[in-house]
Amino acid sequence: MSISNEQLSTIISYIIDETGLKPFQVQQTVDLLREGSTVPFIARYRKEQTGELDEVQIRTIEERFAYFGELEERKATILGTIAEQGKLTPELQARIESTLLKTELEDLYLPYKPKRRTKATIARERGLEPLADIIAAQELTGGSPEDAALPFVDPDKEVPDARAALEGAGHILAERLSDDADARAMVRRLTWNQGVMASRVAGDKKEQVTKFEMYYDYQEPLKSVPSHRMLAMRRGEKEEVLFLSLLAPTDEILAGLKSRLIRGESIFQPLLEGIAEDAYKRLIATSIEVELRLEAKNLADEAAIRVFASNLRNLLLAPPAGGKRVLGIDPGLRTGSKLAAVDPTGRFLGHVTIYPHTGAARLPQARQDLLRMVAEHAIEMIAIGNGTAGREMELFAKETLAEAGRHLPLVMVSEAGASVYSASDIARQEFPDLDLTVRGAISIARRLQDPLAELVKLDPKSIGVGQYQHDVNQSMLKKSLDAVVESCVNYVGVDLNTASWALLSYISGVGPALAKAIVTYRDEQGSFPTRKALLKVPRFGAKAFEQAAGFLRIRGGKNPLDNSAVHPERYKLVEAMATDLGATLEQLTGDPALAARIDLKRYVTAEVGLPTLRDIIEELKKPERDPRKQFETASFRDDIREIGDLKEGMILQGVVTNVTAFGAFVDIGVHQDGLVHVSHLANKFIKNPNDAVRVGDLVKVKVLSADAQRKRIALSIKEAEPGGGQRPERVKPAHETQRPAPEPTKGLDLSAMEQAGFRVKRK
Repeated sequence: MSISNEQLSTIISYIIDETGLKPFQVQQTVDLLREGSTVPFIARYRKEQTGELDEVQIRTIEERFAYFGELEERKATILGTIAEQGKLTPELQARIESTLLKTELEDLYLPYKPKRRTKATIARERGLEPLADIIAAQELTGGSPEDAALPFVDPDKEVPDARAALEGAGHILAERLSDDADARAMVRRLTWNQGVMASRVAGDKKEQVTKFEMYYDYQEPLKSVPSHRMLAMRRGEKEEVLFLSLLAPTDEILAGLKSRLIRGESIFQPLLEGIAEDAYKRLIATSIEVELRLEAKNLADEAAIRVFASNLRNLLLAPPAGGKRVLGIDPGLRTGSKLAAVDPTGRFLGHVTIYPHTGAARLPQARQDLLRMVAEHAIEMIAIGNGTAGREMELFAKETLAEAGRHLPLVMVSEAGASVYSASDIARQEFPDLDLTVRGAISIARRLQDPLAELVKLDPKSIGVGQYQHDVNQSMLKKSLDAVVESCVNYVGVDLNTASWALLSYISGVGPALAKAIVTYRDEQGSFPTRKALLKVPRFGAKAFEQAAGFLRIRGGKNPLDNSAVHPERYKLVEAMATDLGATLEQLTGDPALAARIDLKRYVTAEVGLPTLRDIIEELKKPERDPRKQFETASFRDDIREIGDLKEGMILQGVVTNVTAFGAFVDIGVHQDGLVHVSHLANKFIKNPNDAVRVGDLVKVKVLSADAQRKRIALSIKEAEPGGGQRPERVKPAHETQRPAPEPTKGLDLSAMEQAGFRVKRK
């Protein structure tokens, strides 16, 4: 974006006014962003400059800077175009320069925007603009409109009579009214505030039962339609099941337009009333409806994307099992189950295919192969995919190990997206000689070790924690989800010597090209002994090092600070602290008591303030800490493996797999997630389901109903847990979004349930 200093100053003032942040916070943040600093870097290592803004606030500044930058560029273009026409007045220029909305700017430009040949254009060509001016002035009190139009009758110009002249002049006035920015703003405001979104079934679908049946004859105020209902209706329209329309408050709009056009009693009053109606129905209504439907769609997209982003963040930050030797199992029936072993760093060790579910004849060999893999690779944990035959495999593995006197943790792991990974370019690069299903088993094992490191290899849309992800704005979705992944990866930090290029690519300042260069250098030269060694990687310059170094970890390296979040630019400061304490750097790092003795005020400088110093002390106390929660796993009942095994009233343990605006889905080990409606999440009103549960949470649920035929399970948390599953109040860390969540539905939204994969029986 190329902007002048004057434009930059204007944009910064806009952001200050809109956000309420202090001028220095906005100015410094914008300067850092323009210098190429990333949001995670600014939030973590430039707290003094920004006044300790968190990631959400910094991203807001980033987004608004882009918006207002585009706005200023568009203003400059429009002012230049109008000036070239010789129509730029001081009043119009002032109004254009002061507007903060793109829609208002385009309204102001509309009268001067090149148009295709319209009825008004033709009327002007026929010399009828002076008549339009006479009518608009409304100064004639005697005679008739036809008398005023007679001088403009000219058959040679295709104006055969006074009626034709008045009609042409009316087209000119209708276009003027349609182009009036204030008139359009009034119509837009009334339509948004009072308009109703209406849906009706297509004629040939009237007798059919579809997932959009609740919208066959449906109306709801436009401004209050929840995101999931708006997106469901639009999908129904796209699939030609529904017709959507926006019902505007026509009487009130026409009254407003007439009041703008008619100044008082005159011979032209009836004519002007007709012109106002023509302007609205022919020129304004359709364009405003299209505009507001798009605006409603954008708001629905934003709400759906916020839910998706929140779920993705919680999934990516799920607790890791850590550096264990894991056996990953991708269960199957006829085609067998693939077993793949990985070492504590995720390195592939070996695989085998077993057939425990195809008859008794193959059971002995299956048991033998499972036990051999466990013994041969010193397996410490077993990860089992939760798809087809997952529970059967869990029972088989548990019984086999018990008979052999072995007791290993068995963990059900989500398979969502595993098949996508197996066929991806990344998987082919990692394991070019392995079958797709073996790659899937490896991914399942690695997901248990470190969900974040493995899931970043996938397109987030394939992970299964979103809603309507294929219906929302794809560029907006990608930008939001990429920001979530970037935030999570940098929040946790990455082992420089074991991370894949896919994981490294999300580190601040790196990106895919540099990530691949890092891995290539590592493969050729061996492990990095220090962070500083990164500068030997081709094209890895000082700026990239500044942005990335603090988020990369080197375990067992030469400098203990390389395995912490202390940035290399502060190493000399920490060394001075150690010297002042009479200790070595190794002694200071990891000794909470020693670190607590540091007097922070002694080290405050113009560049380093207390926020940075406090962060350094926390790192010195626990340099290798993982900010994610302690690993836990759900325990599914062995006797509950299918929906048919469920009974009303059962209390079970489960894992939250998805959170939507209308509730949460919970895996209870029966191959079909159950729905906890928002009304059953807690014993109090829940505005945002994420306030009660998050993806990855272990919860107790009560079975309210289970329909095996329709694969539909209704669950309740509030009836299963004392306290109703209420999540304790907490302060959100900087990596978590603080934007408002979408409003929940007041009742059970059957269409939304169907869109999420449920079969719903309707009356």
